[in-house]
Amino acid sequence: MAPGPRDGAPAPGSARIIAFSIRIFPITMSAQIISGTLLSQNLRADVARRAAALTGKGRQPGLAVVLVGDSPASQVYVRNKVKACEDSGFYSVLEKYDATLSEAQLLERVAALNADPKIHGILVQLPLPAHIDAFKVIEAIAPEKDVDGFHVSNAGMLMTGQPLFRPCTPYGVMKMLESIDYPVRGAHAVVVGASNIVGKPQAMLLLQAGATVTICNSKTRDLGYHTRHADILVVATGKRNIVTADMIKPGAVVIDVGMNRDDNGKLCGDVDFENAKEVAGWITPVPGGVGPMTITMLLVNTIEAAERTDR
Repeated sequence: MAPGPRDGAPAPGSARIIAFSIRIFPITMSAQIISGTLLSQNLRADVARRAAALTGKGRQPGLAVVLVGDSPASQVYVRNKVKACEDSGFYSVLEKYDATLSEAQLLERVAALNADPKIHGILVQLPLPAHIDAFKVIEAIAPEKDVDGFHVSNAGMLMTGQPLFRPCTPYGVMKMLESIDYPVRGAHAVVVGASNIVGKPQAMLLLQAGATVTICNSKTRDLGYHTRHADILVVATGKRNIVTADMIKPGAVVIDVGMNRDDNGKLCGDVDFENAKEVAGWITPVPGGVGPMTITMLLVNTIEAAERTDR
């Protein structure tokens, strides 16, 4: 009788099945951070160089900032803008008034700044006291000095694709997309927020760059449905954590324009950053993201205004 296989050994010609114990380690990759602080430094260096060239010809760029009232937030914004001007070699004027300033008095000051040849850009800090019509004040600023890009003339020119000035925050967002060499043309961009200051002009700039654009507002049904289809997601609502990680398409570019405070008083945006960065491909932080770019693009608009008068 032929000898049989040892107990437990496979018979000749049979398959040998070997089991391995494999540990699977999860792979996580965080999004690349788009630093508005670093990008701003590069852009401001170019602005300072251009300002020095104009100053050397006796045409120092000038920006006037008008503040009405004593809002702490507005005072911080204005202080940062004035410092940025001084650091870049601009001539800067800060006009501060009590909240009791009348609308007629403010319009009178705007008219005087319009006529001042040393001033190339005028910025009236918003919001204004309730008794002053902000629209009327913005429309009183000469379009060629409207470096915020809010005048109806500049808004109309933006709509036609030939803006004299691009609104600062949307302009900064486009520069951030440019800095990562993101192919905007053909991408699906979703803008959450439809304000005249950010949302609407942002959509126009993305559209002009060749993106397919969806604009969401407070009446949008199923916000997550739209955001999950976005290659580029720009969020500007002023509502903390309105966009969470499950509302983001993996690998998307997430631009957070919001500026809020959490329960501990810490600055935060409209996006749940800590969780969102594990899904997005690129993301902007708050602070240090869009904020520095807004002030930087104000400087860019002002230097462009000054260069136009030098031609």
